[in-house]
Amino acid sequence: MAMQLPSEEEGGEMSEINVTPLVDVMLVLLVVFIVTAPLLTQVVKVKLPKTEQTEPTPDKHVAILAVTAGGEAQLDDKTIPLPNLEGELKALQERDPEISIQLQADRAALFESVAKVMASAQRSGIDKLSFVTVAQ
Repeated sequence: MAMQLPSEEEGGEMSEINVTPLVDVMLVLLVVFIVTAPLLTQVVKVKLPKTEQTEPTPDKHVAILAVTAGGEAQLDDKTIPLPNLEGELKALQERDPEISIQLQADRAALFESVAKVMASAQRSGIDKLSFVTVAQ
């Protein structure tokens, strides 16, 4: 197809918008923002004080759930088979509705064991579950 040029009868005006200058302006603005963005970040350097590691205060609404390297679950230092864990956690939840579980997992524990323990906690209705790690 050939390009149609306006004839003398239609008037010589073009009804299309020329977007080339608009694209040029947008590209210039983009370059300006890319160059100035790193300069706008402000960093405040603060020397934080050093403290000794302290033990958290004991809370009566906290139970410790541990997963050993062998994949066994221990609830407050009492070994519980995985099939019975959900029932124990439900009983714990019924005794204390505000109970919070701190989950500790051995470094050598398989993720499958940890996932099963977490699923048991979720099915039992425990909604406060936190992970405990050791700072090194």
